[in-house]
Amino acid sequence: MGFRAIGGRAFKAVACVGLAVALLAAGEADAKSRKKKPAPIPVYATSVAWGSVTGPSLGAPRSIGGYAAGCIAGARALPPEGVGYQVIRLSRQRNYGHPVLVDMLRDFGQRVALAGLGTALIGDMGQARGGPMPSGHASHQIGLDADVWLRLDLPPMGRAGRERLDEVKYVDYDRMRITGDWSDRQAKLIQIAASDARVARIFVNPAIKLAMCQRSWADRGFLNKLRPWHGHDGHMHIRLNCPAGSPQCEQQDAQPEGDGCGDELMSWLDSAAPATEHPPGYKPEPRVVRKMPAACAPVLNAAGTRMASLADSAVVPAKEAR
Repeated sequence: MGFRAIGGRAFKAVACVGLAVALLAAGEADAKSRKKKPAPIPVYATSVAWGSVTGPSLGAPRSIGGYAAGCIAGARALPPEGVGYQVIRLSRQRNYGHPVLVDMLRDFGQRVALAGLGTALIGDMGQARGGPMPSGHASHQIGLDADVWLRLDLPPMGRAGRERLDEVKYVDYDRMRITGDWSDRQAKLIQIAASDARVARIFVNPAIKLAMCQRSWADRGFLNKLRPWHGHDGHMHIRLNCPAGSPQCEQQDAQPEGDGCGDELMSWLDSAAPATEHPPGYKPEPRVVRKMPAACAPVLNAAGTRMASLADSAVVPAKEAR
């Protein structure tokens, strides 16, 4: 009987544990069932929507939000050709920006021509109404960013001939130094852009920043604007300050004082990596910007010069917008 009594207590203990586990599992299942489903992602937060718009909105120009989460109303297109510059890859329809950016690039081209450097190649600016792009950049969303290639060996070309150009890479990643293709002309091109008061910063490869730091300049003040970043070994990424008349534009923090040629740059030289290269025909997943300002919704749907129709102007399910 002693054996049966012990077995009975053991059986009761096991039963209690089993009941507790069952109740705990039921509670967790009930909690999961009460969890809210993921909120639908608004159309204005997806690259699909902004990539479908083919013309700027009407009205006064306004940059809205941050450089990597925003849009632009009243953008202007940079003319495909001008004094000292030509826009490449026009079929991408990324030659739009705030009028301040358009004016800055036209002035830049004139200074390039005056310096006898050749013809500057203007790459991606932004889409007709900004917003996230289907491929490539995370920023370039509020009409204040522009890529300018560093190669200066091409003459003025027809628009078709500018569709398929190769970027010249000026960085040897084994040594993290510039290559032999680098010259005074590339250095002067960057110096001209950085000396413009409208420019907030210019992203370049750390090896290029080092080369600029090592040169003798009458005025080294512009070097503060050159910020080391991964990739950017064949072009410079120009970014402007928030312009007047754009109260919803989110300005970046001020640059650290000094020319930026010290310890921070040295740390970048140890960690910089080239940009990821994708094969021809690569199609990335649609991009979602979860912190997209709600003020961008009316920009997306506003009247404009041309606008592609969207299947649903309200929301798209999260699983379709990853």
